[in-house]
Amino acid sequence: MVKSAYIHIPFCDSICSYCDFCKFIKNEKWVSSYLNTLKLEIEEKYKGEVLDTIYIGGGTPSSLNINELNQLFSIIKHLKMSKEIEFTFECNIENLTKEKLELLYENGVNRLSIGIQTFNNKYLNYLNRNHDNKTVTQKINIAKEIGFKNINIDLIYALPDETLDELNNDLELFLKLDIPHISTYSLIIEPNTKLYIIDEKNIDEEIDYEMYKLICNKLENNGYNHYEVSNFGKVGYESKHNLTYWNNQEYYGFGVGASGYIDNIRYDNTKSLNQYFNGKYVSDEQRLEKIEQIENEFILGLRKINGINKEDFKSKYNIDIKSIEVVNTLLNEHKLLEDEKNIYINLEYIYVSNEILVNFINLNF
Repeated sequence: MVKSAYIHIPFCDSICSYCDFCKFIKNEKWVSSYLNTLKLEIEEKYKGEVLDTIYIGGGTPSSLNINELNQLFSIIKHLKMSKEIEFTFECNIENLTKEKLELLYENGVNRLSIGIQTFNNKYLNYLNRNHDNKTVTQKINIAKEIGFKNINIDLIYALPDETLDELNNDLELFLKLDIPHISTYSLIIEPNTKLYIIDEKNIDEEIDYEMYKLICNKLENNGYNHYEVSNFGKVGYESKHNLTYWNNQEYYGFGVGASGYIDNIRYDNTKSLNQYFNGKYVSDEQRLEKIEQIENEFILGLRKINGINKEDFKSKYNIDIKSIEVVNTLLNEHKLLEDEKNIYINLEYIYVSNEILVNFINLNF
């Protein structure tokens, strides 16, 4: 049964140089049309399940003004929410105000995900981010005073010419914010981004690896549980919504550019506002056969540090996970390890996990 929903808000006040998500510079006429169409899409697709997680991402959802946010929440009220729901809202510091934070809190949002990326002015300019250390601290303190306890912040590392000392300084400042979850991303130069257009190159892989080790050691030594390749949370603050993806569970994707997974069908919504406004929501969909579901189970589930539960796998697919030849091969090579409950990637290989995950494409058994 579907228990999660992702809602995409594609509007931004400015475009970050590294962003390859579906986004548009904010235009109030477009926002009004978009929210009206979002309402129609949800009414058409939503089947009335009680949801355990809702995630509003972007784009920059916090770029919406108060009236637009009220319209958005009036739409979301049609979704049934469990009493223990994790309700996440993505924010940028520069358009996050006390009034907006109060409105989010009053409408049931109980988790904030804030794009900070770095405190280094040189790299803030490079990424086209618009905040400073003082403002970040002020806004996060306001959020805490209003009642938000579950807060994530994003860190980008492996920036061109970045040193380990610069990264360590960023980590120190992130830790001073005293929040329970940190997501970390090595900068990847993606097509259709400003950095790609100006022909920027990724940092040397060895330096990237040293930075990854620094992050893991620093955060783990400060009480964060490294529970997924890129994610660290204090106990009890792991992202329930993102675990929906990594556990290969079904979820709704609403909005332009959103993706979803319903009734064994993975689908991508159109990235065209015109098509979306005309009710042509889905641009691509694929019904997955059992073998493809199992491939996804490995590719997603092995991103988690504790990997895949053997009993859950058998219950889900009626197959013993160790009857799959590639699993035994990787266990024999010590690239995968197992304990009583789980099969997981050896931490020595977690940084190069993609080299292990490719073994689960085009499975034969």
